[in-house]
Amino acid sequence: MNPRAFFSTFQRDLLAGTVVFLVALPLCLGIANASGVEPFAGLVSGIVGGLVVAVLSGSRLSVSGPAAGLVVIVVDGIAQLGSFSAFLLAVLLSGAIQFGFGMLKAGRFAAYVPSPVIKGMLAAIGVLLIVKQFPLALGLGGASSASSAAATAAAAPGVHAAGAIATPFGSISLAACVITLLSLAILVGWETRAMRRFKLVRLLPAPLAVVLLGIGATLLLSVLAPSFAPPAEHRVALPSLESFAALQVALQWADFGPHFAQLVNPDIWRVAITLAIVASLETLLSLEAVEQIDPQRRAAPPDRELKAQGVGNLIAGAIGGLPITSVIVRSSANVHAGAQSRLSAIIHGVLLLVSVFALTSVINLIPLACLAAILIFTGVKLAKPSLFVAIARQGFAPFAPFIVTLVGVLATDLLIGIVLGILCSVLLALVANLRGPIVLAQHGDHYLLSFRKDVSFLSKVPLKHYLQQIPDGATLIVDATRADFVDHDVRELLDTFVADAPRRGIAVEVRHQVQAQARAARGWSMRRAAE
Repeated sequence: MNPRAFFSTFQRDLLAGTVVFLVALPLCLGIANASGVEPFAGLVSGIVGGLVVAVLSGSRLSVSGPAAGLVVIVVDGIAQLGSFSAFLLAVLLSGAIQFGFGMLKAGRFAAYVPSPVIKGMLAAIGVLLIVKQFPLALGLGGASSASSAAATAAAAPGVHAAGAIATPFGSISLAACVITLLSLAILVGWETRAMRRFKLVRLLPAPLAVVLLGIGATLLLSVLAPSFAPPAEHRVALPSLESFAALQVALQWADFGPHFAQLVNPDIWRVAITLAIVASLETLLSLEAVEQIDPQRRAAPPDRELKAQGVGNLIAGAIGGLPITSVIVRSSANVHAGAQSRLSAIIHGVLLLVSVFALTSVINLIPLACLAAILIFTGVKLAKPSLFVAIARQGFAPFAPFIVTLVGVLATDLLIGIVLGILCSVLLALVANLRGPIVLAQHGDHYLLSFRKDVSFLSKVPLKHYLQQIPDGATLIVDATRADFVDHDVRELLDTFVADAPRRGIAVEVRHQVQAQARAARGWSMRRAAE
């Protein structure tokens, strides 16, 4: 890019990058919290997505970072592998697998995954997000980090008790409930036409408005009603980083190395493969969506994007970050903010890095209830009831794999659910292709046996049944001109019938596809000669 063109777009990219940063910051923190890891891990992934993936990506407008769609894999993976440090090895391996996908040009295969399967996967993720975030939305639990536990122990017992209601499920925080309800009201109202009339609403991203509400509530309650203020265990706990040495400690480099011994653990590879497949699918879907909303309709090379995402996950796994994908929420914010090039995504990564050092004290005022509300709202959008109704109206063929994928993911895990959904789609496609490939029509003593689509060996039984209905002395026309494939067993059964037909006085005419093509060619030649 020449200097004149660069400076002409720099201003718009700077504005768009700032907007994306304001959207990405609460999402990075919320996804990390939903995953049960330190909030810093979410910021690390956002930084890597901005400073590494954006540079390597072929997409001008896509923005990468931690994704809500991977929360389920992260939670299950950590539980299965025993620690976040062991899970980081799976993230690193998933990056290597993704890079391999790109080298093998596997990006085109994502287009073969049926749409109902993808929608079922996303709906299941939405349901799981809603279920898993309800405890935080009600203030039933806080972060699981050691720093939060220490803060909980230091908190005055009376303060926590005064602002809480005892229930059979635990102590519910009144402040958390109110903040959650107000946050959800903002998220819903921010998208209405009535609110979009205001310039502030159009300029301020809804997640940022929710975060500002939470920070304001924390400060206000701390002054006016300390007993009702969100306690430390119900707020973000980001470590204070005063130097790059402190950053190195926070990145967990010291804890990562010993887990390379688990390379022989099949569970590590299973989690890595699941991450690689789901992250690649989500990335490629996001690329398609970004292309649709891009005013210039610029397509991104899918294989290059897989390589970029693979490198990003390699680095994220190595330095203690969550897995990365291209994220449609951040990407759409980038497009709508007027981004012109990859520079906007890079700027968003730089701002996330700066926030780690400069905004720690402000970030730690954010109640977890705000982040839970953002993710619950995301889950509702992924699994909205209108989606179920719309797919059900399309018929059984798309609805069945959608439900199978949804139930499969909820009952097992993402990878198994996706496989079950694909198998259901394949089975329904086979049934549709096998339904009625042979049709028998009768007019007096004349019979027409028509072959349609692919006539496999499974059609042998109905063919035998139809041939038994042909009486002696009848005339039979076998029309195979519309059949793309006729199985050997079917041809053999038909040949046997034709050979026996003279003995029964049956006149048989078999029309093959080649004959139909020859007749069409002769007709075309005659028309040309007449002209």
